Amino acid sequence: MAGAALYTQYNRVWIPDAEEVWKSAEIAKDYRVGDKVLRLLLEDGTELDYSLDPESLPPLRNPDILVGENDLTALSYLHEPAVLHNLRIRFAESKLIYTYSGIILVAMNPYKPLPIYGDAIIHAYSGQNMGDMDPHIFAVAEEAYKQMARNNKNQSIIVSGESGAGKTVSARYAMRYFATVSKSSSNTHVEDKVLASNPITEAVGNAKTTRNDNSSRFGKYTEISFDERNQIIGANMRTYLLEKSRVVFQSENERNYHIFYQLCASAQQSEFKHLKLGSAEEFNYTRMGGSTVIEGVNDRAGMVETQKTFTLLGFKEDFQMDVFKILAAILHLGNVQVTAVGNERSSVSEDDRHLEVFCELLGLERSKIAQWLCNRKIITTSETVVKPMTRPQAINARDALAKKIYAHLFDFIVERINQALQFSGKQHTFIGVLDIYGFETFDVNSFEQFCINYANEKLQQQFNLHVFKLEQEEYMKEDIPWTLIDFYDNQPVIDLIEAKMGILELLDEECLLPQGTDENWLQKLYNNFVNKNSLFEKPRMSNTSFIIQHFADKVEYKCEGFLEKNRDTVYDMLVETLRASKFHLCANFFRENPVPPSPFGSAITVKSAKPLIKPNNKQFRTTVGSKFRGSLYLLMETLNATTPHYVRCIKPNDEKLPFEFDSKRIVQQLRACGVLETIRISAQSYPSRWTYIEFYSRYGVLMTKQELSFGDKKEVCKVVLHRLIQDSNQYQFGKTKIFFRAGQVAYLEKLRLDKLRQSCVVIQKHIRGWLQRKKFLRERQAALTIQQYFRGQQTVRKAVTATALKEAWAAIIIQKYCRGYLVRNLYQLIRVATITIQAYTRGLLARRRYRKMLEEHKAVILQKYARAWLARRRFQSIRRFVLNIQLTYRVQRLQKKLEDQNKENHGLVEKLTSLAALRASDTEKIQKLESELDRAATHRHNYEEKGKKYKAAMEEKLAKLQKHNSELEIQKEQIELQLREKTEELKGKMDDLTKQLFDDVQKEEQQRILLEKSFELKTQDYEKQIWSLKEDIQALKEEKMHLHHQLEEERVTSDGLKGEVAQLRKQAKTISEFEKEIELLQTQKIDVEKHVQSQKREMREKMSEITKQLLESYDIEDVRSRLSLEDLEHLNEDGELWFAYEGLKKATHVLESHFQSQKDCYEKEIEALNFKVVHLSQEINHLQKLFREETDINESIRHEVTRLTSENMDTTLSYRSSAHLPGYPFSAFLPLPSPLPRLRILGHLWAVSQMIPDFKQQISELEKQKQDLETRLNEQTESMKGKLEELSNQLNRNREEEGTQRKTIEAQNEIHIKEKEKLISKIQEMQEASEHLKKQFETESEVKSTFRQEASRLTVENRDLEEELDMKDRVIKKLQDQVKTLTKTIEKGNDVHLSSGPKEYLGMLEYKTEDEEKLIQNLILDLKPRGVVVNMIPGLPAHILFMCVRYADSLNDAGMLKSLMNSAINGIKQVVKEHLEDFEMLSFWLSNTCHFLNCLRQYSGEEEFMKLNSPNQNKNCLNNFDLSEYRQILSDVAIRIYHRFIVVMENNIQPIIVPGMLEYESLQGISGLKPTGFRKRSSSIDDTDAYTMTSVLQQLSYFYSTMCQNGLDPELVRQAVKQLFFLIGAVTLNSLFLRKDMCSCRKGMQIRCNISYLEEWLKDKNLQNSLAKETLEPLSQAAWLLQVKKITDSDAKEIYERCTSLSAVQIIKILNSYTPIDDFEKRVTPSFVRKVQALLNSREDSSQLMLDTKYLFQVTFPFTPSPHALEMIQIPSSFKLGFLNRL
Repeated sequence: MAGAALYTQYNRVWIPDAEEVWKSAEIAKDYRVGDKVLRLLLEDGTELDYSLDPESLPPLRNPDILVGENDLTALSYLHEPAVLHNLRIRFAESKLIYTYSGIILVAMNPYKPLPIYGDAIIHAYSGQNMGDMDPHIFAVAEEAYKQMARNNKNQSIIVSGESGAGKTVSARYAMRYFATVSKSSSNTHVEDKVLASNPITEAVGNAKTTRNDNSSRFGKYTEISFDERNQIIGANMRTYLLEKSRVVFQSENERNYHIFYQLCASAQQSEFKHLKLGSAEEFNYTRMGGSTVIEGVNDRAGMVETQKTFTLLGFKEDFQMDVFKILAAILHLGNVQVTAVGNERSSVSEDDRHLEVFCELLGLERSKIAQWLCNRKIITTSETVVKPMTRPQAINARDALAKKIYAHLFDFIVERINQALQFSGKQHTFIGVLDIYGFETFDVNSFEQFCINYANEKLQQQFNLHVFKLEQEEYMKEDIPWTLIDFYDNQPVIDLIEAKMGILELLDEECLLPQGTDENWLQKLYNNFVNKNSLFEKPRMSNTSFIIQHFADKVEYKCEGFLEKNRDTVYDMLVETLRASKFHLCANFFRENPVPPSPFGSAITVKSAKPLIKPNNKQFRTTVGSKFRGSLYLLMETLNATTPHYVRCIKPNDEKLPFEFDSKRIVQQLRACGVLETIRISAQSYPSRWTYIEFYSRYGVLMTKQELSFGDKKEVCKVVLHRLIQDSNQYQFGKTKIFFRAGQVAYLEKLRLDKLRQSCVVIQKHIRGWLQRKKFLRERQAALTIQQYFRGQQTVRKAVTATALKEAWAAIIIQKYCRGYLVRNLYQLIRVATITIQAYTRGLLARRRYRKMLEEHKAVILQKYARAWLARRRFQSIRRFVLNIQLTYRVQRLQKKLEDQNKENHGLVEKLTSLAALRASDTEKIQKLESELDRAATHRHNYEEKGKKYKAAMEEKLAKLQKHNSELEIQKEQIELQLREKTEELKGKMDDLTKQLFDDVQKEEQQRILLEKSFELKTQDYEKQIWSLKEDIQALKEEKMHLHHQLEEERVTSDGLKGEVAQLRKQAKTISEFEKEIELLQTQKIDVEKHVQSQKREMREKMSEITKQLLESYDIEDVRSRLSLEDLEHLNEDGELWFAYEGLKKATHVLESHFQSQKDCYEKEIEALNFKVVHLSQEINHLQKLFREETDINESIRHEVTRLTSENMDTTLSYRSSAHLPGYPFSAFLPLPSPLPRLRILGHLWAVSQMIPDFKQQISELEKQKQDLETRLNEQTESMKGKLEELSNQLNRNREEEGTQRKTIEAQNEIHIKEKEKLISKIQEMQEASEHLKKQFETESEVKSTFRQEASRLTVENRDLEEELDMKDRVIKKLQDQVKTLTKTIEKGNDVHLSSGPKEYLGMLEYKTEDEEKLIQNLILDLKPRGVVVNMIPGLPAHILFMCVRYADSLNDAGMLKSLMNSAINGIKQVVKEHLEDFEMLSFWLSNTCHFLNCLRQYSGEEEFMKLNSPNQNKNCLNNFDLSEYRQILSDVAIRIYHRFIVVMENNIQPIIVPGMLEYESLQGISGLKPTGFRKRSSSIDDTDAYTMTSVLQQLSYFYSTMCQNGLDPELVRQAVKQLFFLIGAVTLNSLFLRKDMCSCRKGMQIRCNISYLEEWLKDKNLQNSLAKETLEPLSQAAWLLQVKKITDSDAKEIYERCTSLSAVQIIKILNSYTPIDDFEKRVTPSFVRKVQALLNSREDSSQLMLDTKYLFQVTFPFTPSPHALEMIQIPSSFKLGFLNRL
């Protein structure tokens, strides 16, 4: 689209303004080409006719949707006013101090502390890609750290800006980020030392200026070294151009270096009194600026901090005091008075107090210092002259000495810091942080500003080249045509300064002259550069200054003092006097030829990216300018060898007001720091870059249905752009992105806005029509209703008469009286009922009150007895405790003896193991020797075969070599021809090159040198190739000769072989004899095979009988189904016995597994039968007890009745009427207490006599029931005995059959062994015979091989038979073991049936002390949760452990109990330590630890834990020991496991939270993001997985199901879920605070939707009571805040009242970060933010922005008693705890 077409009505432009630099205006009339005036409407409503230049129209303003972007290069219109406006919106309105500008981070100084630098924010930026989060210094630091770790390449961060812009703070935060992220695991605290270097360097190198209270007066490059694990191992520091003049001179309202004021503030402390200091107002060097105090800064506290950092770096107090001595001496030197003696002389009094202190501190001679401060020595060739100095000269000499001493001290401190930060290991990579002064221009600019601006010129050049390199990489990666862009190259300015005969070289040359002056040097500059170099100018009104056109601005320099500052000299006699100082530090400063400290450690190597020219003249290196130039060269080499990252610090205003935006000052700095140059470069190419997905989602509304029907989104984007923008030069299609020229995105946004506006109009039209239609229908219905009622009223009036009215009135009166009568009757009835109810209720309440008083009285009595019992129990526990202490002491003594005995036993065991190892090694050696013998035999056979093949191979080889030789000769000729051709070609090329080079010698001198070098290298390579070819030919000739020799040797060997063949022919006659022997052996073999076949048949028959016996008790069809068809064939065929055996072996395996499963079933059935038998026996015993009790009661009653009736018959008759006891319960007949009244006894006796017949009947019935039960029991026992006898008989039969079978098998085995021995003897004979036939012909070797094969086959068959017999023996043994176990179980069953009393378990597990280690190993260390959790009671390992604890407690064995508890706790610790990242294992052992702790509480015997126990559980309490101490230890272990458990869950879910909760868009048609076109770094690749909200819910469900499966207590599950929900809310909210692009209304809807998913998950899992929902309240309120209206005062009040879970800082942050997605949304105005802030000022909440994601809620372990009875718990076989016995 043409540029002029965009200047239409309602579009906005920027026009220049004197105050605001640029101001906005709206176009009131469309612009047409040729118009000289543009009609504009200013923001204040005034109209303006703006005169136009046709070639440069006013810059267009970006749409509001693009304002406030994180990256300035993402703006559609890229120019100065757009950049300035974007920065103003972000800084002044949104309170965001960081903004990207391509690869630059623009940092505005807020002049106010902000809560955006905490550790939580560091962790939030760690691992994030650049651009995913809001711009931040931490994002740049993370990018550098990530590139270093990923590419193993050194990085550098260049921080620059004006004084007061915040360079030092930015560099400090970057270093702090590296120290926090890369914290090493060692205890050396290298990171703390690196950070501690900052306060020291700031104390000695920073000072207050008019622009900044903590201005760095030197440049600093800190190199942080990392190892291969990317952890900090050390650091190194280089400094540049310390401002030494500040030591002796400060301007108004400025201060000297901080360290002087810190020292003066601490002067009255005892440790500093010997320095004889006072307040800062007493010294010339500290009071010169008139401002000795900085508001809000405590210099004494600063001194304490400086001393702390000195100590942290390892500097001792002696070293610190030496430094403070030199600093105090400088202050005293400044107060030394110089008096004038005439006009040409001056003097210093030796009695001067400050001179005395100065000399005393530095160990100098006072007289010499006084002399040489006022005199100087001039040495000529003939004589030495002492020349006095005037007072100004002497003062200059004194100040020069002070500056020199301070400069040496500064360098010395930096050197010692570097030594403290040195590292012993190897440096892998480093990141350098450059904190250097930005471009400076003042009213008076001197040598310091010249050097600073020179350094900035070099840095700007490096920056320009790097920007172009990145742009070129981006275009090449996307396959976009690269066109060269014109940019400002400052190489001419650099040449003006540093080239040969440049400004610096002329300055050094003038400094060498004895009579050199500033004026002479300036005149040389005028002569060399005025009118000759356009970058150098002479001011019109001055002859003492010059002007240089720098890249940022023109700067006028005053030449006064240039030579003196460049020389930086001190008179020689003063230097010699200081060199003779008794103070070692001062003497070392001025010693001759000092070894310069290396700016880098020995381990650091820097490779330059390009060669740089260095100065050659050694004399120049002594001046300040040459030193600075050398250090700058080294700095540029380092930066060129690293990947740079840029931070440009901007000072928003000169008044240091917070968040005040001064447009003039900011534009000046933007021009100076290169930001606008970057913008200009970007604007010339394609600044806006969007991915195809972003473009598709943003501009889908502009696409037609036909275009949307295409499957490929990339093609859709291309088609749409071709339709919307006809000029194809305005965009380019890359591989993954679309590149737009400036203004095209704004045009697309305009089209999108027009489309949406049209759509809104259509929607509004239909909605308004629908509303009007609805209103019309409602009014029509209302009119019809009114008409209906009106017409009805008319008809009623016509129908009503006077008689009808009278009748109606009379009916109403009758109804009134009737209803009144009925209501009165009802009232009376209700009244009587209520009075009655009240009477009864009051009586009931009185009775209840009486009963309560009675119960309280009884309770007091009970409490009295209970307290007495508790006191007795307390006394008994104390006594038991004392006895335990005595026992523990005795046990310790016994344990010592046991340990000594164990040590002896260990020694014996080690000897036994060593002997066993020796025996095993001997057996292995024997086996190795046997295997080596076999190998030797095979090797010998192979060698004989190779000898035969060798001859034929050699003949073939000779033929091949002859062919190869001929081919090589042909190749040689071809290569020589090629060499000739190549040499001729090279000669021709060389001639052409030499002609070209001679033509272009003056233009491309360096290229000629490179080409000559390459040509020489090529010729050398060709010569080397020729030489190598000659060597190859020579080697081939030698190989040919060698082959001839080999042929001759082969001929000799062939002659020898012919002789051997003749001998073998002679021996061939004896073959017939051998053939006869072979026939005999074959007949013997046939006999043996027949015998073996018969044995096989017999074995097959016996095996079939065994299998039949084994299969009788099983389902044959089931067994066959488990066997394969091949196995069945092997069982049935008549072939080799081996196959039958293999099939039988598989069948036996199947049968064994089936038998094992049946055995398990039988065991379970037997256990069930046992349990039934026990239950029946218990019931019988109970009935027997009842029967006995009844008979006893009967007999006692009879005796009592007979005795009493005879004595008291009369009295019983008299009281018969008083005994009404026909329905007494059974408990009435129990023995009565003795002190009953006689009358009651007689009444009871009479009742008893009346009920005796009834009881007799009941007793007879019970006896019958008892007899029936006994008969049933006898029948059951007899039947069980019969069954058991049958089983035992059957087993005995099986045993006998197996015994007979075994005997037959053993007999057969013996026969086989004998046959084997015979065969072995025969084989040995055959081997002996074969040894005699070793050297016979091929037939003989064949015979031998057949013999060996037969022998090996027979031995194999014999071994197979032996293996079969072994397998049968094993099967028989297994069957015997199973029979034994069955007999044991039957015997146990018999014992159970025959025993008179039932067997009851005590809930204990018996174990031996030697089995304790095995118990811990199997139950804790080797236990796998997944195989155990299914079908298992929760906490089964914990219950088993407690049952073992009960056993130790029952034995009253303190040592055993203590050992078990310690081993169990240590085992739990060990298994947790080995599985620190295994969530399932941690969950399992957290559950078991809590169950074990609850068991110890439940069975402790304490009343508070026994309330819910059953009577049986109370019987199982511990009797002898109090384990409360172990309960505390277990509780601590459980807390540690829980914390680790939470950490593992957090680590697993944390990467999913932000993508799932914040980034994922689940609501269709609602996108909470707008694409920004941000250009990420090449390393910032989005390699994260696409997580969704479903991923979060799935992870939570996995955690929940695992916890439930492992039996974790529900209360602990609720606490863990609460902790997880807090993490989800905190991480999401923290990310929201740091991502401005996420703060929108639509994103608030998405967050609210995701919160509802989490709440539904809580409902599904029944976790509403876990308080997890409350932890999401801050996030919920933040989502509501994004959605709510933010315009009026009522909105502000509602925000204040609703957002109670968010702090004031967080609310303001969200409001400032709110970003509209479309133009229809409105930004939050600054006035509304101020209203909300005013309401929030009354709150007293935290000033922290981020939530602490590491916060852990306090965990409580609830006491939940186990419902499982210990006596019913059984141990699964999978636990491998067969050595434990249930008691």
